[in-house]
Amino acid sequence: MSNKYLYLLLISCYTLLTSGQNKTLLFVGTYTEGKVDKGIYIFEFDTSKGKLKLTGSGENLINPSFLAIAPNGQYLYACMESKLPQKGSVAAFKIDSLKGKISFINKQSSEGENPVYLTVDPSNRFIINANYNAGNIAVFKTNVDGSIQPAVQIFNFSGSSVIKSRQEQSHIHAAIFSPTYDYVYCTDLGADKIRAFKFDSTQANPLQPIENLDIKTSLGSGPRHMTFHPNQHYAYCIEELNGMITAYSYSNGKLEAVQSIFSYSKKQEDYGGADIHISPDGKFLYASNRLNNENTISIFSINDKNGQLTLVGHQKTFGDHPRNFIIDPSGKFLIVANLETNNLVVFKRNLKTGLLTKTKQEIKIPRPSCLQMRTYHF
Repeated sequence: MSNKYLYLLLISCYTLLTSGQNKTLLFVGTYTEGKVDKGIYIFEFDTSKGKLKLTGSGENLINPSFLAIAPNGQYLYACMESKLPQKGSVAAFKIDSLKGKISFINKQSSEGENPVYLTVDPSNRFIINANYNAGNIAVFKTNVDGSIQPAVQIFNFSGSSVIKSRQEQSHIHAAIFSPTYDYVYCTDLGADKIRAFKFDSTQANPLQPIENLDIKTSLGSGPRHMTFHPNQHYAYCIEELNGMITAYSYSNGKLEAVQSIFSYSKKQEDYGGADIHISPDGKFLYASNRLNNENTISIFSINDKNGQLTLVGHQKTFGDHPRNFIIDPSGKFLIVANLETNNLVVFKRNLKTGLLTKTKQEIKIPRPSCLQMRTYHF
């Protein structure tokens, strides 16, 4: 048998063996202390056992602090050079889902200092990036190969609020699409605002501010991250500076506050609310709480009639500074990234009660700051 036919036979056998299989990949962004390092780590996640297996990493990266997976699953985008005095960048990587690896494509200036959040529209045509220190957002167009063009829109904001050490100017911490991708909401921690934009991917400049839909949050709240309920009728914002979560009703681009509830397990002088996610079934909401040895995930049940939250309990994260966490697509597990103790911890979710139980799976990784996950079908 010739080498050519042997090669074709091997490819056919491999295709048969892998067809119909699923693979769930976890992408971890980190702070590299401003030095060149691997920066991004890729793990295969066993959704039946909750185990992680390292499959790949980046190389020659600096502070890839936040990640986003393109909706088509082919590309990974990263905020780069975060927490440095100069402007950061937004980088594109090609995902090899079979091998669990990434390869660098290109990067562009983030058009501001300290990029901390980015998101990709469902057409894979546009990326929206939030620059925390600069108090602005930038919109980038992508090419068909996943590469990024220079920014096509930049919005600079001004504003301040009552906590002078943290709210001396606008600080944009996130940019979140509405459930139907026709609006974008930018959380301004510095000005205590949620800024609203209309989004239209058919336009060369897709983002337009809609100031009459802006939300003024309570003074000193510091809105940080948001998430929408799967039923598309409710949204929830974690407020970093006051330890609260505010629930909103949502309809046709309009947010209306319906509840504010304390997220921490105890009152304290300073708060550091961080991340927020809803279980795939829409029954429970989770939030991470940092500072003063709190280090918990708060667990809330969601009333399906009015969207309001009821506290179920708090789970210690077995580490310091839970900056980010994620619920796997199956809903069976929750993974926490503890920044200061350099560890990922896997928890089993009780699907009926929402409570968490620590598994034996714990991974050491330098300063993990962001988790993104996707299941691939072959």
